[in-house]
Amino acid sequence: MRRDEGHARAIHHPRAAGEKIDIIQYSDDPVVFATNALSPAKITRVAIVSSAERHMEVIVDDSQLSLAIGKKGQNVRLGAKLLGWRIDIKSEEEKRREVESEMAALVVPGAPVSVLLDHGLSDKLLEKMAESGVATVEQLGSMTPEQLEGIPGIGPKMVERIQAAVVNYYGQFEVDLGCARRPAAANRPLGRSRKSPLLRPQRTKGRRRAATARVGVA
Repeated sequence: MRRDEGHARAIHHPRAAGEKIDIIQYSDDPVVFATNALSPAKITRVAIVSSAERHMEVIVDDSQLSLAIGKKGQNVRLGAKLLGWRIDIKSEEEKRREVESEMAALVVPGAPVSVLLDHGLSDKLLEKMAESGVATVEQLGSMTPEQLEGIPGIGPKMVERIQAAVVNYYGQFEVDLGCARRPAAANRPLGRSRKSPLLRPQRTKGRRRAATARVGVA
């Protein structure tokens, strides 16, 4: 008995004519069964997309993606056949990009700064920004604290209030998606760099594009 890529456990039986037999621990729970079927790949999480359509999504660490899919897709095909479910395998990186894309789609392009009235900013402050040519939340989020303090009547404490309002504005879309991630600046103390924008979009610099395996039952 031994471990082998794309298989949970493999044994050689004298009557099997040299064929390899896979042994996978069964479970009535499709999530547990899927985890066992895709072993030895380490599964981060499994989500049921649709029980009626027997469709699930499996998320693995970037380094485990090839192992989970198996040589020429052998492992994921075997898992789908055993479960009778359609299995989508994605890496953590790809899932993160997918969620960020959904968040971006929810944000209204060019939202006027007036929407920040609901997030703690006053009419008077918004008028000052409008007079200085700051018309949208996106434009405001791209400004540095130094640039904001260049607007008459806006000091360091006011900049903190503006940043909090912008972060809260974007945060509402994260709640809608049930996503725990915040924009990069949401967890960064203001003032660390006065030349950095209030909100800096997250990037995937230096990371390769992750593959996705989608396998259904034939």
